[in-house]
Amino acid sequence: MFNIKREGEEHRSLSYKDTNCVGCGICVNVCQTSSLRLGPLVPIARGLIEMDLVSVNEDSCVFCGLCAVACPFDALSLEVNNESIKELGNYPSWETQCEVDGDECIYCGRCNVVCPQDSIIFERNLPDAVDLVRGEIQIDDEKCIYCGFCAELCPAEAIIIKNIPSSSVDLLNNSIEVDLSRCIHCGVCKRICPESAIKQICSTCMYRDEIEIPEITGSTFISEESCVKCSWCCEICPVDAISITKPFEGSLELVEIPDEDKICKGESCHACQDVCPCNAVEIVDGKSVTNLDFCNLCGACVTACPQNIRILDRTAMKLTDIHSESWKEILNSIIDGK
Repeated sequence: MFNIKREGEEHRSLSYKDTNCVGCGICVNVCQTSSLRLGPLVPIARGLIEMDLVSVNEDSCVFCGLCAVACPFDALSLEVNNESIKELGNYPSWETQCEVDGDECIYCGRCNVVCPQDSIIFERNLPDAVDLVRGEIQIDDEKCIYCGFCAELCPAEAIIIKNIPSSSVDLLNNSIEVDLSRCIHCGVCKRICPESAIKQICSTCMYRDEIEIPEITGSTFISEESCVKCSWCCEICPVDAISITKPFEGSLELVEIPDEDKICKGESCHACQDVCPCNAVEIVDGKSVTNLDFCNLCGACVTACPQNIRILDRTAMKLTDIHSESWKEILNSIIDGK
């Protein structure tokens, strides 16, 4: 992370968040003063060294903000008089999005599990199980031999047996308890008891009209700051409650040239898999395979590939409101991976 500043008629500061950076190198490619440098992507991704993916030469940076505008992942930010240029309105902006429809979300949590960047903040509130079941259960201490069958088989782990020795020669002081907040009155304990020491009655069905319909509440929120727009959450959502707009359209191919020994090394390399921020790359039958459904076309894998056989073809991007002709030419170079 860095934060460099320039004083003058305008106070300008350029800051970088390594936690948001995916190592795509777009900022390095558009910088007109060659002030930005991309670090060793693969060793950093593998945890072999600790350093920022991008570094800056403070002496040559002119604080133009081109890098901050070009970054689709908000890793770079330029502020003019303590206000981000992304809020000023006269700078280009990315029209990407990651939204959850709260009315449609059922709080299943699948999106939270698959997110490769832990960008989804998820909370689910379930009703108490004790409010959804009815029944009675009793254990006859005189009949119970404390064999433990009921406790081991209880699917709700509601039965607790304690064996407390009072001395080395005395018998064990045994106790058995049923946690009614866990008990679902399934009757397994009653059926397995070899001494018929357990009496159990389930009346849930009898009182089903009196038991309230369970309500599940919660919240699901995607942090736009850290989201890389991979669309894992969107693809896995069973109710289509999530919408993702990716920064780029295009394709990514593996083009091997056997005569020049430019072939995928698969498991012996897997650099592309290690640097991918989207978990979109797999090694299948010894070759790298990218699932474009989950790829955001950032190009990190292209930069990391030691064989130079990954071909990125961006055909469109969601960067809009480019008013400057000089900037338009530079920013349009992002298309086709130039």
